[in-house]
Amino acid sequence: MVFAAEHDVPIPYMQRTRDYYATLGYPVYRWAHFVDVPFTPLLTPLARARLALVTTAAPHQPGVGDQGPRAPYNAAAKFYTVYCESTETIPDLRISHVGYDRVHTTAEDPNTWLPLAQLQQAVKSGRLGALTPRLHGAPTNRSQRVTVETDAPELLRRCRDDGADAVVLVPN
Repeated sequence: MVFAAEHDVPIPYMQRTRDYYATLGYPVYRWAHFVDVPFTPLLTPLARARLALVTTAAPHQPGVGDQGPRAPYNAAAKFYTVYCESTETIPDLRISHVGYDRVHTTAEDPNTWLPLAQLQQAVKSGRLGALTPRLHGAPTNRSQRVTVETDAPELLRRCRDDGADAVVLVPN
């Protein structure tokens, strides 16, 4: 058995985020953490299920600065309301509006924030029954309260309207 090198450890992103907010003068950031998380088993076999995709990636907005691979953080590219895009084609979504470790990742593979092509292939191969006609975008610039009281109910409503049996959440 070979152990990983001493320096080969996960990036402590939660502590980094707390430290970042502290330098901006905010109180200690606390992630939403619930004792009990509701779970509903999938009642339909995946090969017959209709799947919805929810991502925090933002639609590309020409004119608001660099949003491509290796782009620096770009607050101008944020979005503030839930949106929908067709799952028939691959929309142009980007992640320059979120804070991620730009030293250790390049954001060059859009499949990491939008695995739509892989899901379309899963439908074609019969592993997945169908995709909902729309994918949905969840804003990342919200407080926990606004996310729980506004964005999450809207996302749930849209997924139900689309007849989703299950949802894949792709946070960025």
